Amino acid sequence: MMTPGSILAIDDDSDICDLICATAEEKGLHCSATTSAERFLASISPDTSLLLIDLIMPEMDGVELLRRLGERGCKVNIVLMSGVGKRIMEVAEELAHAHGLFTVGHLQKPFRAAELEAIIEKHGRSAAAPSARPRSRVTVDDGDVRRAIDEKEFVLHYQPQIDIASCAVVGVEALARWQHPDLGLIFPEDFIARLEGLGLIDQLGWIVARRGLVDLSRFKDRNGVAPRLAFNVSASSLADLKFPDNLSALIAGHGVSPDNINLEITESGLIKELARTLDVLARLRMKRIHLSIDDFGTGYSMMQQLRNIPATELKIDRSFVMKMLASDRDRVMVQKTIEIGHELEMRVVAEGVETPEQLEILRSCGCDTAQGYLFSHPLPAEELVRWLSTYRSRATSRPERSGIRLVAAR
Repeated sequence: MMTPGSILAIDDDSDICDLICATAEEKGLHCSATTSAERFLASISPDTSLLLIDLIMPEMDGVELLRRLGERGCKVNIVLMSGVGKRIMEVAEELAHAHGLFTVGHLQKPFRAAELEAIIEKHGRSAAAPSARPRSRVTVDDGDVRRAIDEKEFVLHYQPQIDIASCAVVGVEALARWQHPDLGLIFPEDFIARLEGLGLIDQLGWIVARRGLVDLSRFKDRNGVAPRLAFNVSASSLADLKFPDNLSALIAGHGVSPDNINLEITESGLIKELARTLDVLARLRMKRIHLSIDDFGTGYSMMQQLRNIPATELKIDRSFVMKMLASDRDRVMVQKTIEIGHELEMRVVAEGVETPEQLEILRSCGCDTAQGYLFSHPLPAEELVRWLSTYRSRATSRPERSGIRLVAAR
């Protein structure tokens, strides 16, 4: 029996209201429905866990209702319903997100009873499952941040990158974490902006590069081949004319081939000083260091970046990958990005891969590499060594095409 939850629906058709309530109650969930927008807004309570909202209504339509919910800071999961075209439905979902709302699905009218049941059942399972604790934001002062740099309190977690065709681990992305002596592990969203504001982001970049180069030898396979090491480089480093020589010397000093290094460039951070940046990028490539355009599709000058950056890799942002199954628009964006990347002779990496279904779409579109929770969360070096050993041994014993699913340990 599912744990009871509170569902609230609004639709101008009373028969649909009755159908939603009956379906929910059959699943052991409490539900109420109304045709009045004002009554709907007044009925939302702290116990409400799911809202089903029709977009087309005679008095207050669903778009205005979403705006009102956003103004109230509503945090309840939302399912949109409508007979409008799918493109308009997708725009309405984007509008909801812009208002800070959470959508968990949609029902395209006329919908089948089975589609409604699937959404209600999914909500019921979610309500019954223990809720994950949200990652709490932390506040640190400037002195803490400066000390963290001086004392090298930053540590690296690594997320593997998997070749979709061969199932082999071809790369690891180094992700910085702050191991605070009192607050524990702090994630980038709580310190990157502060480091940038203090002019310390380059120092963090060099800490990541040095740690990553030291750890890379630990990730070699039985033939002594190490995966490619990827890490972010700041826009200020890319404006430093000495950066290519300094990085090249550091790489050589650790006995690593520059072909094994992949610098990830965040698309939205480029390009302010075009001449200096192109100077640095060209010299990095001449030194055989690879360049990756990170978070592709989230900036406002995508084509210009593709034209300017001598990149060897294109990373599709997770926001597109995660919505591929539900959104034709996002699936097309992913497919066309892969085609563009290949036309420009770049590898294409998809971030945020969490399900076998997403992986199959990427495979069918010809994507080269996948990265995400389907394979592994970011792991400290010692844990990644164990993960690699387990993954590689299973991949060797199951070489069939579907083996990538069988060995996708987290």
